[in-house]
Amino acid sequence: MTKAPAVSRFPVPDLADMPDDIRARILAVQEKSGFIPNVFLVLAHRPDEFRAFFAYHDALMEKPGNLTKAEREMIVVATSNLNQCQYCVIAHGAILRIRAKDPLIADQVAVNYRKADITDRQKAMLDFAVRVSTEAYTVSESDFATLKSHGFTEDDVWDIAAITAFFGLSNRLANVTSMRPNPEFYSMGRG
Repeated sequence: MTKAPAVSRFPVPDLADMPDDIRARILAVQEKSGFIPNVFLVLAHRPDEFRAFFAYHDALMEKPGNLTKAEREMIVVATSNLNQCQYCVIAHGAILRIRAKDPLIADQVAVNYRKADITDRQKAMLDFAVRVSTEAYTVSESDFATLKSHGFTEDDVWDIAAITAFFGLSNRLANVTSMRPNPEFYSMGRG
């Protein structure tokens, strides 16, 4: 029998050895989803960074606004694919399928969002996210004008850029730590 690959190339602390607040958060996620996403286990290696990471994650991904939660996940999936982050494409693809109530959307967005069954507004959003991910130094007022023509506000533009930038950090950490997607993610939102 083949041994399952490690969750991370760095040590993963035992749940019992984690600080109380981190253990409580992880147990709450486990209760809600039925498993512990590996990102929580991997980042628990560095408790202060775990707290900062998830505070910023929640501020970006859980807030109300003009971007739907599904659109926020689209940004993560499209840009994580560019960064070749297996963990984030798989995990956030599952969340996207669930939030969009569409079993096909995550695969379409990950492979080529320009051909995906999404709105022109969403394609403009992802065009901008891709620009921020690959060449933020070229962002100009014409990008803002394009987004405005699709109904995005200045706050929306900030959110698109911030989500893209945050997950650029996340993608790099996931790749360096060799973070493995949980098997549960692969089937979520498909049936």
